[in-house]
Amino acid sequence: RDFYATVQMVFQDPYGSLHPRQTIDQILSEPLAIHRQRDRARRIVDALADVGLGASFRFRYPHQISGGQRQRVAIARALILDPRVILLDEPTSALDASVQAEILNLLERLRTERNLTYILVSHDLAVVTHLCGRLLVMRNGEMVEETDTPHLRAGEARSAYTHELMNATQGFSR
Repeated sequence: RDFYATVQMVFQDPYGSLHPRQTIDQILSEPLAIHRQRDRARRIVDALADVGLGASFRFRYPHQISGGQRQRVAIARALILDPRVILLDEPTSALDASVQAEILNLLERLRTERNLTYILVSHDLAVVTHLCGRLLVMRNGEMVEETDTPHLRAGEARSAYTHELMNATQGFSR
């Protein structure tokens, strides 16, 4: 149980990961109830504020908010137990470019404020280099390269697959 409080996840599709018949309040209450946390109402309001959503979002349903707002709720759900590590599975792939930038900036701010560690799963190297200092490139479940952002931006990838990802990533600047 301690592991699940320490490590949380943000899924790729925020709409698919949020129960459509539960309010945002119910969605954010669930991990608190499972881990027997007190002061749920305050923690929910704080988590929503941390991701840039007001308390008025508590009693809305996922279909009543935008994709970017749904992803913010998914991030709030991950934050609500004060984890040390968050696994981010393609956290911006379902969002348009302007909302992607907002979510990336939010994640960057939260990492600094809360001293979080992110494990980011993504094919988008522009997203990876925005959020990560170090990275492992994997293909078919095997590590093909370990590098860092400065080397990647300088085009110093060793693996042919890493070069393929760099060429396939729109907006990736070397």
